[in-house]
Amino acid sequence: MANQRIEGAVEEFEGKAQRGLGRLAGDGKLQVDGAIKEAGGRAKNAYGRVIDGLDGMVDKAPADLRAPARKGLDFAREKPLLTVGIIAGAAAVLSALGRKR
Repeated sequence: MANQRIEGAVEEFEGKAQRGLGRLAGDGKLQVDGAIKEAGGRAKNAYGRVIDGLDGMVDKAPADLRAPARKGLDFAREKPLLTVGIIAGAAAVLSALGRKR
């Protein structure tokens, strides 16, 4: 299980608890902060699920491709925000190229 999944589950739980305390106390800011933390936890958990899925795919890859794939996966684990930024940038470039045709 990826660390992101564990961190995400903890952060999501903390966000739910914070939102609940905000509701009990009538504190709107605490509720909003809790909801933001909860959403961030869900996002980390989802990222971790993707990493876990890719990990299984790397294990099934041809032997000559496993080492480079594992290296890329380790990079994604260590730098999740940069990885998401790279993927988003590549998607934006590809979509722009697709529109020019």
